[in-house]
Amino acid sequence: MNTSKILVYDGSFNGFLTAVFIGFEQKLAHADIQKNSQFQKGLFAETETIFTNIEKAQRVWNGVRKKNNSAIKNIYFAFLSEQNNIEALLYHYIQKLMGGKYLGSTDFGDDAILKINQIAHKVGREKHRMEAFVRFQLTKDDVYFANIEPDFDVLPLISKHFRNRYADQQWIIYDVKRKYGIFYDLQTVEIISLDLTDIHTNSIEKSAVFTKEEYNYQDLWNNYFKSTTIKSRINTKLHVQHVPKRYWKYLSEKKEAV
Repeated sequence: MNTSKILVYDGSFNGFLTAVFIGFEQKLAHADIQKNSQFQKGLFAETETIFTNIEKAQRVWNGVRKKNNSAIKNIYFAFLSEQNNIEALLYHYIQKLMGGKYLGSTDFGDDAILKINQIAHKVGREKHRMEAFVRFQLTKDDVYFANIEPDFDVLPLISKHFRNRYADQQWIIYDVKRKYGIFYDLQTVEIISLDLTDIHTNSIEKSAVFTKEEYNYQDLWNNYFKSTTIKSRINTKLHVQHVPKRYWKYLSEKKEAV
């Protein structure tokens, strides 16, 4: 095996899995997998830019599923944690799994395995918190809107819950920290970005975008923004920066409740 190498990817889950595939293909004992937006080159480190390849990503995903289906949740949840060095930890995790040395979710003799399980558990708790505490406001476009700012990138994990619970309403849940959201149009859920130039945390100043009735709920929600409409500010071209919709079908989260 080669010793180590920096693999730079686009930040998407597909991109990460592609980097894992390349690392295995090149027989890297250690792969420092970094997002291109956070890339820090070492003084003597060899670097390779990874271009996302859905087929290669799917092969890694299917390989993990065949080895240990319960590991799928841990890998995906831990990836969404955005923790420092999470990619390297996950590379080791998958490497051990594919090498037949993974003993299951209680294999805590390995520090990386223990950390991945702990991180995935924290992300799972944040997922349930968001499902319980998201509060919507009705806009004049008849779209229910909610701002969130979770500790982890849990939007891809909560879409199924809200799609089932509010199937007869159009809604947007927007992560103001990560600057993207999910939009349900009564048929499908799309990953979107919004042009929110003015985000307010003033519960006194009213915004023209919301109906009068919604101001009865200011004690529950105080993040408002000024806009003439919401629909006109929706951008559905953000898929590749997060978890592309075309890859959701490979994720157990999208097939059944976790």
